[in-house]
Amino acid sequence: MHGPGILFLRFLCARGHYLLQSMIRKSLLLLSGLFISLAIPAAEPGVRAQFVGGTLPEIKAKSKAKLDLTGTETLIFTLDHSELRIPYSKIDTLEYGQKVSRRYAAAILISPVLLLSKSHQHFVTLGFEDTGGKHEAVVFRVEKGDIRSVLASLEARSGRRVEYQDNDARKAGQ
Repeated sequence: MHGPGILFLRFLCARGHYLLQSMIRKSLLLLSGLFISLAIPAAEPGVRAQFVGGTLPEIKAKSKAKLDLTGTETLIFTLDHSELRIPYSKIDTLEYGQKVSRRYAAAILISPVLLLSKSHQHFVTLGFEDTGGKHEAVVFRVEKGDIRSVLASLEARSGRRVEYQDNDARKAGQ
């Protein structure tokens, strides 16, 4: 037969074990959340883009870049080792077009069914006046998921309407 003292001690030991397990679980959860938050890089403003070409010889074609449209006065095009700043007020041409092509390589390598699908590349052309008063132009490619927000931001900030190259571009851009 067990006395009330022994039953109380067993209760305290069982309760202490439960509290210890709970504290360990919470600590592990907290540490895993910390590691996950450190592993995820901080999101920088802007969208991924690729510089395709233009009148600026100092920028290499097919350079990877980041297009930042969050500024109220200036568009910032960040390249690997340089940065292009274009004041929205200096933009005088805004054009959108797309290149549509069949996926021949994927059809040969993966499945002939892919011949029925098309790949779309989205291009934005900006005409602007540089600080010396010279008219310049840049062409960049934007991912499918970003093109509508890029066009809307450029229209809103520059006050210029987007000129579409054709009806397919008009449908995709709106």
